[in-house]
Amino acid sequence: MSALSHHDIFSNIPKEDYLSLLDKGEAYSSKVIDFVGFKKNEVAQAVGIPPTSIRYDGRMPQILKDRVRDWANLLNLVAQFFDGDVTKTALWIKTPNPMLGNISPRDMIRFGRYQKLLKYILNALSENQH
Repeated sequence: MSALSHHDIFSNIPKEDYLSLLDKGEAYSSKVIDFVGFKKNEVAQAVGIPPTSIRYDGRMPQILKDRVRDWANLLNLVAQFFDGDVTKTALWIKTPNPMLGNISPRDMIRFGRYQKLLKYILNALSENQH
């Protein structure tokens, strides 16, 4: 059994909140949703809960809070790759990518392929450091 390195444990946490999507580790839900351009039904599809459960107040389901925080971290990792450039980050998220089967990263999230997208981004960041 091999020990996890510091990089493995913390690799999916961005160095900074480049996009101002987080407050003390919690995501500003509406900012994250607006950034990716999701409508209520798309959020429901991405999280796997009914559209009637989508809400952004104190009664927000925990699974939704967790997913939106994951998305905020993922978006900031992309922004980290682009040296904090918000415009490039937004464009990359919404543009079909040949390396992802001509699907946009936004749609990867919507289709529940967050983990695959995260791996792709972490690999790109890792290659960029060498």
